Amino acid sequence: MEVICLEEEAFFELVERVLERLNLNNQEPQKWVDQTEAMKLLNIKSQTTLQEYRNNGEIRYTQPRKRVILYDRDSINEFLEKHSKNTF
Repeated sequence: MEVICLEEEAFFELVERVLERLNLNNQEPQKWVDQTEAMKLLNIKSQTTLQEYRNNGEIRYTQPRKRVILYDRDSINEFLEKHSKNTF
C-alpha cells in the first residue's frame, strides 16, 4: 500500500476541484422532495404528523402516481417560518 501525504492547503484545493467536477457546489436543492426528506426538513419522525400537515393544507404536495407523494420544499420552509418564534 502506498501512502500519499498532502499539505492542508493542497488537500482543500483537491477537495474543491473534486466538488467542482461533481457540480455539487452549484446544485440547487430540488423543489419537490420525498417523504423522507420532508420529514427530515420538518424534524419529525411520524408519518402521521406529515399526513396531518398535508391534510390540513399546511404544506403543499403533489401526487404524480398512486403511491408517490412529493412535498414542496418552499411550503415546508414557509410552514417553519410561520411557526418560528422571535427571541427576546
